[in-house]
Parts: sequence; C-alpha cells; structure tokens
Amino acid sequence: MNEPTVGTARRADDRMVERAQADPHRPRFHFVSPAGWLNDPNGLSQWDGTFHLFYQYNPYSPVHDRIHWGHATSTDLVRWTDEPVALVPGERGPDAEGCWSGVLVDDGGTPTIVYSGRHDGRELPCVAVGSADLRTWTPVEENPVIAATPPDVDVTAFRDHCVWRQDGRWRQLVGSGIRGRGGAALLYESDDLRSWTYIGPLVVGDASVGAKGAPDWTGTMWECVDLFRLASQDAATDVLVFSAWDEGVTHHPLYWVGAYEDDAFTPHRLGRLDYGGRYFYAPQSFKDAQGRRLMFGWLQEGRPDDATVLAGWSGVMSLPRQVTLAPDGALAQEPAAEVSLLRRDGISIAPGALSAGERRDVEISGDQLDLEIDVVLAAGSSLELDVRAAGPVDDPAGERTRLVLERDSAGAVMLRLDRSRASLDPAVDATPRSGEVPAGPDGAVRLRVIVDHSALEVFANGRPLTARVYPTRPDATGIELAASSGAVTVTRLDGWHMADAWDDRPREPWPTTP
Repeated sequence: MNEPTVGTARRADDRMVERAQADPHRPRFHFVSPAGWLNDPNGLSQWDGTFHLFYQYNPYSPVHDRIHWGHATSTDLVRWTDEPVALVPGERGPDAEGCWSGVLVDDGGTPTIVYSGRHDGRELPCVAVGSADLRTWTPVEENPVIAATPPDVDVTAFRDHCVWRQDGRWRQLVGSGIRGRGGAALLYESDDLRSWTYIGPLVVGDASVGAKGAPDWTGTMWECVDLFRLASQDAATDVLVFSAWDEGVTHHPLYWVGAYEDDAFTPHRLGRLDYGGRYFYAPQSFKDAQGRRLMFGWLQEGRPDDATVLAGWSGVMSLPRQVTLAPDGALAQEPAAEVSLLRRDGISIAPGALSAGERRDVEISGDQLDLEIDVVLAAGSSLELDVRAAGPVDDPAGERTRLVLERDSAGAVMLRLDRSRASLDPAVDATPRSGEVPAGPDGAVRLRVIVDHSALEVFANGRPLTARVYPTRPDATGIELAASSGAVTVTRLDGWHMADAWDDRPREPWPTTP
C-alpha cells in the first residue's frame, strides 16, 4: 500500500513513537532519536556556544533506508533539544537514495555540510549550506561536488568525509578502499568546497595482515575516517580514526597513531578504539571551545531486526567522550565531565579486601547507574562485577551481565565482558568482548561503569568497552562484587542513580522549530 506523503517524504507511523517510549530497553540519558532508525554521529560541532549533534536518521521505520540527517542541540552535552530534520533526500538527483555521513564546517561564517549523497547505488560528496541558526539547509546546485571516484583506482566503496582548513585551502579525506589492497583514506583539495582536486591516497591499509574479522583487522574499506591532532608532553601527535568495513559488514573502529605531513600519513601504531567492536562504530570527533577533543559513536543493536521494528526504534548514541593521549602513547577515553550533571542519590563505600570466592551485594541498584570503582589486583587475581543482575548467582533462571578484571602472574590486566547470562532471550547477541588494560606495578585499576537500560559503557584506566544488553526480568537491577581468585582490594566504590535526559513528553519524528 502506498503511504501518504508530506513534502518529499512519506508519513511516519504515529504509533512508532509510542512503542519506542514504552520499550524497557530504550536508554533514558543517552541520546536516541525520537523513534525510527539512528546510526552515525554527523556534523559534530560547537557553534556560538551551542553543541550540535547531527545524526543518520530514518524517521519512518527503524531500518537503514533512505537516510536523513536528524539534528539536536545542547548547552551541556547531556540534555538535548530536538531540532528540525536538517537534510532530506531529494525526489531525484544525487541524494535521492539518502543523505549519508559527513561533517559541518565554518566557511567564512557560513555553516556548511559536506556529506555523501547516495544515488543509483553509489555515494558521492555533496554540499549543503545552512542558515545562521543551523536549522535550514539547502543543497548546492553543483552537487555532487566530486562527480566520480578517482580515475584508475578500483575502489571498494567511497563515502564519509573529514574536512579541514589548511594553509588557506580546504582539504578533505573520503573513506574508501583499494581493491586487492585494503582500506584507504583518499585526499582531496579545494579553494571553495565546490571544486575538488584529487591529491592521492593519504594512507592505504593492508587487508592481508591478520585474520579476517579479528579485533585489529583493518578491513577492505574504511568508513568514517577522522584525522585530528592531539598534544602530548613531547610533541603533537596525529591520529587517524576509521571503522573497518568489509562487504557490507561493520566490524570495529580502529586508529592509527602517526605523523601527518605534506600529503601523507605515516602510521606508527595501530590501536583498537573500543573493545566492544561494532558496539561503538562510526565515531566522529571535534574540538570544543575548551580545546577538548570530544567524540561520539554509534551503539549498534544486539537484538534481531524484527525486535527493533516491533519496538519502534533502533540505535543509540554514545555519551560524549574526551579523547587524550595516554602515557604509553595509546588513546585514552573518559566520559566528558558534563555526564556527572545527571548524577543523583549517590553512595560512597570502601569494600576493602575480598577473599577468593567472596561475593557481596552493592548498596545501590537500578538500570540507570554511574559507578566508579578503584581496585588493586594482586598477580593471579580477578574481580567480578555483575550489573543488571536478577536471582542468585547459580540460578539458571537468573540474569546478570558480568565484567571481569583479571591480572595474570606476569602482571598484565585484561578486561572481559561476559554476556552469556545477560538475557534469557536466546535471540540477542551474547558474544564476549575483551581487551588489555594498562595498570601500575601494584595492579591498580580505576573502573567507570555506566548502565543505561540496554546501553553499557565501561572505562578501565582509559580503555573503553561498549556493548548492549537486553535483560528480560524487570528485577534485573542488582549490582554484585566478587573475587573469583587471588587477593583483590576495592579501595573505593562510588555510585549514583542517573537522571533522565528527557522528560515524558512524546517526541516528534519531524520536530518543529522549538
């Protein structure tokens, strides 16, 4: 049946918002779209003191189809106001099949979006200019501003943009891949954001290195390339973030630490951006007025498509993260300080030493929590932290999501996520996640665990692990600590309930000007 239209767009299912609001798995202090589908963060910026979050959005259905750009604003990075949809695919032309990921830049005072328009099954760079309040956007007549992929380069795909001003000219990276070699970031240059000259590959990966799908495999195509510079004690360090993609499969975000000079990026070190893999995908970053490098990413779903369609929504935006350089030269990430604005009703305890096999309930519970835990692990010891727990630990009808910090006899510390008992629903993803955590000689680890219904963000000495969990039991709100082996000392445990970032008023799939 053909659906009625509103302008160039079909009408959304009015009950989709109702279903989304009622879903117990829907986060309450992470950003989510009013309903429908959300994926990549786009156009992140701070403009005249206001933070702008644009995002990939389908207001009609929680499926990835004919993508628009949603838009929200905030003055504090945690409480958001829905703004009018920024980009809508045209009836015909270069973005008729969707307005895909891109960035927002300041072109001499004119807000300007560079995005990927999709048409006839392929994506090409397009430009739209905005009004002074960033609420009205007009695609330029020159679209697509790059009419074809580079000549004589057999690309696997060509989309997503990183754009910056350098030496009086614009430079742009387009995410791509060179067939038979690996993912690539292709470099362009322009005077006016309309006419672009291809310079060449900034850097090309090697998909033959490592096992396909391994946590550090770089893929055959790089989505959402993001080049930025971080200051360190010794010198500035350049970072290239990308999301490894292969034949339609979104694998995981990675980063190169290296040196950007002239028309090349020389990689020195490859790192995993988030140990959760695809649960923190397609990240984008920006520098705010304080000089912080802030980053958002897309938390993909871990339940089947038919469940998200029934729920009326799909996709979660991460909390804002501050990215810095760690002492070991890797990237460190922590929630932006503003996240603490939502803390309520805190507790502060010092559980002390835990003997092997000892288990304790924690004096806070819920499905909207922020926990900070300082722990010292002796060699050969491990700490278990269970969240979203229901029932005794040995109850087969119980549910619990388990985080494990484990220090081996040589002193190395691993962070592990065990979701094997996180849900009684056999259809949701329960695969494990893990990664190594830097620790001092005494095995000290500072753990930050943020729970928001189905969204889980964990930070261990600056290393993040993001995931989704879907408990079925309403009483799956317990928190437990245990030492599964060796000597473990918990010197501090602070916890808070987290306030909603949204009130109870229904949100509109097509927001109007506030």
